[in-house]
This record gives sequence, structure tokens and C-alpha cells, in this order.
Amino acid sequence: MIVGIDIGGSTTDAVVLENGGLHVVTIEANDPVAAAAGALGKLVAEFGIKLEEIECVAATGAGSRALANTLLGRPVEKVNEFTAIGIGGTSLAGFKSALVVSLGTGTAIVSVTPEKIAHFSGTGVGGGTLLGLAKHMLGVATIERLEAMARKGDLRRVDLTVRDIAGGAIGDLPPSTTAANFGKISADATPEDKALAIVNMIVESIGVLAMASARACGQENIVLTGKLSRLFSFVQGVKKLSFPFGRRFVIPEHADYATAIGAARHARQM
Repeated sequence: MIVGIDIGGSTTDAVVLENGGLHVVTIEANDPVAAAAGALGKLVAEFGIKLEEIECVAATGAGSRALANTLLGRPVEKVNEFTAIGIGGTSLAGFKSALVVSLGTGTAIVSVTPEKIAHFSGTGVGGGTLLGLAKHMLGVATIERLEAMARKGDLRRVDLTVRDIAGGAIGDLPPSTTAANFGKISADATPEDKALAIVNMIVESIGVLAMASARACGQENIVLTGKLSRLFSFVQGVKKLSFPFGRRFVIPEHADYATAIGAARHARQM
């Protein structure tokens, strides 16, 4: 039995793959060693796993470099984060080749082919940006609260669209395509409108970069992973699938835990 642990900037995920099943836990802790130990301990306690049954802990993420060679007495194998992202995303989606976009505190973009896994691009725009703007503008501290507010929002009071500028579509750009995020914010915009506009801006910024990256490296499939992946589905629903890069994206089951899953699967392969 191998446990995969992804020690991120804000949360730590732990997974165990067993007999085709998947057990996962998530904890929040600032210290990477405490976070890893806490996640492993929670996994063991919640699912009745014995420590001696764990062959190794496959650790990845920025905090994994702080770990020693053992964790709670189990050997630790450190996995390159881009390798874990690539394996996790493609294995969950069932692709041999894809561009995998890991949506964490920031955003990492990894190109996967049968020959290699390579870090291709990325941006500092991600979950940290989303929560930073939400705290500053709205006093909201969680993604769940922000999403609940956004469900009641109206982008027409905040974002400038192609329709606003041209009166209709421009070429292959639908009328609802964003021309300028926050480009039409009005005095009667509600906190809910602003919440939706923040989410939309983050999703569109990452989405456009991912699409450009896919074209640049010749990838046809774009796999979204990480905690923010569900927000893409949310925005697609709000905008009725009308924004132009939406159809190219795949969000596999268990996308939230793809990097930890990728670490565990890499360790198993090795």
C-alpha cells in the first residue's frame, strides 16, 4: 500500500489507492512536516489503516522538501511535483498525452506525452489570487462562501462584453465573450456581482493561458486538476458554455486530488 501526499501552499492532501478504491483526506496547516504527519495520521485513523501496511509515503508539492527520509516511521519517497501533476491528470482522464493544468495557490501547466513530462508554463494567478481579492474586496475568506455569493451575481453589472462594444459577435467570438474584466462595473453592482466577477476573471485568465499553451505545444486535450477545477464548471454553467475555450477542457473525477494520486502512482511504477 502506497500513500500519496501533496503538501501545497495552503492545504495538504493525502490519498491511498487500494484495490481500485480511493481514500482521501485534506488538512490545513502552515508547517509542512506537521501537515504531512497530520494528513497521514488522519488517513490512518479515519480508514482503519495500519501504519505497517504502508510500504512508502510518496510526497510531492512545495513542502515535501522539508520532510526527512521517514514519516511516522514509514519511508518517504519524494516525487517531482510536475511529474506528479502530469501522471495524476492524465491517468485520471485516461489520456496518454495532454496538457495538465494544476489549479492550486498558483497555477502550473504541464505537458505530457508518452515520451516525457515537462513543465511548460504557469502563472501566479490561482487560488491565492482568488482568495486575496475576495478578502480585500468582499471580506470573504473561503472559496465556498465566495462561490455561494457568486451564484447570485450578475456579470452584466461588472464585465464589459463584446456585445457592449460591437452590438453582437465579432468573428468567432460570441457576444457574451468578455472584452474587459471589471470594465463596466457600475455603482449598483452588488457584492454578489463582484464575487462572480472575481471568479470569472480568474477562470478566464487561466483558461486563456491554458488554451494558448495547448496550441503552442500541440496538445489537443486540456485536463484541469486541483481545488479550483470545479469553478470552471461553475463559470461554464453561468455563461451557458458560451466562452470560446470551454469545450476543450476535461475535469476528471477526483481532480481535486490529482497531484497526490500522481505521486502515489509514480511511486508504484518505480
